[in-house]
Amino acid sequence: MLPDTLKQCPLFAGLDQGDIQKIRSIALPKTVRRKEILFTDGEEAKGFYVVLSGRMKIYKVSPDGKEQILHIVSAPDAFAEAALFLEGAYPAFAEALSDCQLLFFPKRGFVQLIEKNPRLSINMIVTLSQYLRRFALLVEELSLKEVSSRIAKYLLDLSKRSSKEGKSAKEVELDLSKTQLALRLGTISETLSRTLAKLKAKGMIDVRGKKIQILNREALEELASGIKMG
Repeated sequence: MLPDTLKQCPLFAGLDQGDIQKIRSIALPKTVRRKEILFTDGEEAKGFYVVLSGRMKIYKVSPDGKEQILHIVSAPDAFAEAALFLEGAYPAFAEALSDCQLLFFPKRGFVQLIEKNPRLSINMIVTLSQYLRRFALLVEELSLKEVSSRIAKYLLDLSKRSSKEGKSAKEVELDLSKTQLALRLGTISETLSRTLAKLKAKGMIDVRGKKIQILNREALEELASGIKMG
C-alpha cells in the first residue's frame, strides 16, 4: 500500500517500481499529533516530508505575532522540499491540523538519489516551480484583491476539487475552521463571517455551517477576478 501512496505523490510521478522502492528505503515514518509543531521557522533543515494521512499547515509569523498560512498540505503531497537545496534552515513553521502519518526523507540520502535519477530531478524542478507560482499568486491576492475576491476564489477552488473527486460542484464543505480560513486568506474571523453573509445576501451562496452552496457561479467568478461587489 505504501509504494502505491508514494506513486500518487506528484514528486514521484512517472518513476518505476524499482525507483519507488529505493525512495522508500531511505524514508522514515513519522507520527505527528494534532496541533503539534513539526518544525519551526529557522530550525535546521534536515530533509522533507510526504503526507500519508492527515493535513499539515505551513505558515509564517510576523514580528508582531500575526500568522499567515502559506499552504495546507494533505496526502499524497510533499512539503519542505526546498530544504534539500537551502543551506541551513526551514523558511516557515509546520503544524499538524489533525493527527498525521508522514514519511521523512533525509536530505543527504535523497540528494544522492536525485543525482542518479534524471526523472526525479525533473519532478523536483516542476514541483518547486509550482510552489513558486502558488506563492506569487498568494502575494498578488493578499496585496491586490479584497477579502471578498479571495473568498470567492477559495470557494471556486473547493468547487473544482469537489468536481474532480466526483462530488457535486454546487455544494462545498470548508476544509478549514473559520479561524484557520481567515488566516489563510489574510484577514480575521469577524471579517470573514461578515463577507460570507454579504455573499449570501447577494444571492451568490447559501451558508449552512461549514457547508456552502454555490447559487451564482458567474457572479462568484467575476468577484474572484477582482471585480468589486456592488
